[in-house]
Amino acid sequence: MDREQIERISKALGDATRLRIFEAISAKSGHMACQDLVAMRGVTPATVSHHMKILSDANLIRCRREGQFVFSEAIPETIDAYSKALAKIATARNTIAARNGAKPRVSASKR
Repeated sequence: MDREQIERISKALGDATRLRIFEAISAKSGHMACQDLVAMRGVTPATVSHHMKILSDANLIRCRREGQFVFSEAIPETIDAYSKALAKIATARNTIAARNGAKPRVSASKR
């Protein structure tokens, strides 16, 4: 996964509404209809459509149209690749720090 894709996914998931939409789509087995997201999230269809476009552009969801309805599903492979890319960045940072004689940073959850 290249840096541009990492940034695109980070930006897509960095918005609270998009993150909630992505969580709802991911939790549903199979496809989720756009109107279900509108009802669940209390936002307009245009707003949901806008956020779904950004999630789709980040390759986090795939959408398909059936007549007037749009159905979406999560792409778990993207999240797997994203997680691995972030882990690689963190590992590289700690490796560089260790080579320079600095102690690797420990996350707050590991303290």
